[in-house]
Amino acid sequence: MAEIGANVARVRARIAEAALRSGRRPEGVLLVAVTKGVGIDRIREGVACGLHELGENRVQEAREKVPLVPGVAWHLIGNLQRNKVKEALRLFQVIHSIDTPGLAEEISRRAPAEGAGGPVDVLVQVNISGEAQKHGASPEETQALVAGVLRLPGVRVRGLMGMAPQVEVPEDARPFFRRLREIRDRVREAVPAPGLTHLSMGMTDDFEVAVEEGATMVRIGRALFA
Repeated sequence: MAEIGANVARVRARIAEAALRSGRRPEGVLLVAVTKGVGIDRIREGVACGLHELGENRVQEAREKVPLVPGVAWHLIGNLQRNKVKEALRLFQVIHSIDTPGLAEEISRRAPAEGAGGPVDVLVQVNISGEAQKHGASPEETQALVAGVLRLPGVRVRGLMGMAPQVEVPEDARPFFRRLREIRDRVREAVPAPGLTHLSMGMTDDFEVAVEEGATMVRIGRALFA
């Protein structure tokens, strides 16, 4: 537990320093601990060390973990297939990966029966890197997708999610994070969507740059659990 506790403290300090460098309050950045491939005992240690927002990439892996780690909020940060929506709504409090109207409509359709009783918090995923292997709406499609999701009952759009390409130098990820922030700001003004506040961006190798560019959620695994 001492090792994970030290990791959590280091990551939180780095988040705080990056937030302060950009004139922001550190508590405005939510640390989502990515537990992909992490065993239950280590996840529980992380929770004991103050990690209360956990992220999983796949419904199948979360199925085994969520019942064994109560009292935390679970985020789905990976791609969601429409045939997994029913189960995802039972497991996760936040879904970061809405990338098509059809997926949002399926969540809306199932939310009253499968959700926790209130609107499902979602983020719209944007392919800011332009890489074919990455999921997400194109920057040009994002405004229309957000506007469509806003009209759906049982779904609450909280922001955007994006991933920078893998880079050798974290600074090289900055233009991609800045682009997502600019997209968020334009969409929020045009739709209008005052609730579109969150930016889920930044992982172990680049989260400090993401925070400097406005991230409100960072998804970190290796720096916490490796």
